[in-house]
Amino acid sequence: TAVQGGEVRLGVRDASGKEQTISVKIPAGIEEGKRIRLKGRGQPGADGNGDLYLAIKIAEHPYFQRRGRDLHVRLPITLEEAALGAKIDLPAPDGTVAVRIPPGTSSGQKLRIRGQGVPSADGRGDLFAEVQIVLPKGIEPEGEEAEWIRKFSERHPLNPRAELRW
Repeated sequence: TAVQGGEVRLGVRDASGKEQTISVKIPAGIEEGKRIRLKGRGQPGADGNGDLYLAIKIAEHPYFQRRGRDLHVRLPITLEEAALGAKIDLPAPDGTVAVRIPPGTSSGQKLRIRGQGVPSADGRGDLFAEVQIVLPKGIEPEGEEAEWIRKFSERHPLNPRAELRW
């Protein structure tokens, strides 16, 4: 709701103590800590009812993390998709978007999907998908798959820690 906007229903007490349910429109892209003013919904005063202010607290999402206008998500892919490239569907706030995984993609690499982040007056942020290669369980160290992996490593030697200095 904080990203796309929408409507929420809240229970509030009026001046007599009676609880009422009201609908509140949440603007798309609202940020944590912002306030929404509900004119005339507050306590009564000499000049009529005062205003009610709602402080916005945004709950965590199970997959997306928000950083300003940008959204970040982890994207699990297979070894085949990472090595050979693929076109996959990625959930985004407005639905699913097709993402191209370039051949040779490594874990930790970030893919930027422009315009799929949080809307604001300045435009819309981006969605960043951090690739995580997921290997199948049950590869036996002495099995046929392990032998394929060893042969592949022999044909394509790589030392990813060569430039690390401890």
